[in-house]
Amino acid sequence: QVQLVESGGGLAQPGGSLRLSCAASGFTFSSYAMIWARQAPGKGLEWVSGIYSDGSDTHYADSVKGRFTISRDNAKNTVYLQMNSLKPEDTALYYCAAYSWGLGYPGSLDEYNYWGQGTQVTVSS
Repeated sequence: QVQLVESGGGLAQPGGSLRLSCAASGFTFSSYAMIWARQAPGKGLEWVSGIYSDGSDTHYADSVKGRFTISRDNAKNTVYLQMNSLKPEDTALYYCAAYSWGLGYPGSLDEYNYWGQGTQVTVSS
């Protein structure tokens, strides 16, 4: 049974930090590209960051570049998102997702193979 379980969300103050984790099981994690996406209240799903299956390359949306860092540990079947310098506009439900072509990303979020249930991040003073 495939599972992606996100954790680490919560309430942070503007300028603060949070570290999200996504634990995977039920598929060959090390063969899959992984991403983080988010959905803010009243808005659509937004691609945030991605990492290739072997960790050789990472990518970021302009809105988070320089503040967020994605990483993965294939021995632990886990992908992380370190979020620094948080802003109120980062408030959203954050999801991790997996794509079976490990060295690229599909053109649409609909094409990802697996999704987690999400973890809420709220940035407020």
